[in-house]
Amino acid sequence: MSAAIPQADPRARVLASFERQSIMRLIGAELGEVEPGRVEILLPYRADLCQQNGFLHAGISTTIADSAGGYAAYSLFEPGEDVLTSEFKMNFLAPADGERFVASGRVLKPGRRLSVCQVEMHAWRGERATLCLAGLMTTVRVTPR
Repeated sequence: MSAAIPQADPRARVLASFERQSIMRLIGAELGEVEPGRVEILLPYRADLCQQNGFLHAGISTTIADSAGGYAAYSLFEPGEDVLTSEFKMNFLAPADGERFVASGRVLKPGRRLSVCQVEMHAWRGERATLCLAGLMTTVRVTPR
């Protein structure tokens, strides 16, 4: 069986897991588009999530980017499997200055155990998007013991 066979309804499976992440509720993030191997997470601007200069804090940016990449990989897994992040490298390209933020994850290389994902986060102000974060991450497929 291929490592990249998607679920019949990957959105429902990703949403069920996403709703169990209390950190996403805490920061007010929402699940955006979900396709096999690709996920978006949406976050409205909140002053209490910003650093001292009013930009979205790097910890929050990496939180939603990490989850977007992890769920992109998870969307390709079989029932009963879960996902953990093994490592990531994030590059901050511009201050996260926007009214809303969109993190996206895309699987570059699915694997039986490890998957490599590309992640990005854009800050939106009106109709203008600024790429603020680009990264690469590795996820681990976890099966119940």
